[in-house]
Amino acid sequence: MKAIEIISIPVTNQQAAKVFYQQLGFEVIVEAPFGPNGSQWIQMGYPDSAVTITLVNWFPDMPAGSVRGFVIKTDDMDADIADLTAKGIQLGKVDETPWGKFLNIKDPDGNVMSLHGE
Repeated sequence: MKAIEIISIPVTNQQAAKVFYQQLGFEVIVEAPFGPNGSQWIQMGYPDSAVTITLVNWFPDMPAGSVRGFVIKTDDMDADIADLTAKGIQLGKVDETPWGKFLNIKDPDGNVMSLHGE
């Protein structure tokens, strides 16, 4: 084993989730039919990043909104806050810790990710 490749994010509406994650700067890497129920394989990532996400709705034991602890590195927390606020994304409060600043963001399904910066 050598690297984390794909992290599954459980969602109810893959297209709505795709738009949300695009607002966070993710780009679509693959979007193709997947499975018998009209699901899509939507794999997204940041430019030049080896780790990607896929928006899933086919795991019965992984309900939409159950992700916590998903951390996204930022080099400019203030600029990202301004950008996301302008896009209408609801943001939590910046939490300053000895490990840096953290800002919680919820996707449309309630999955929680944190921006992390200095």
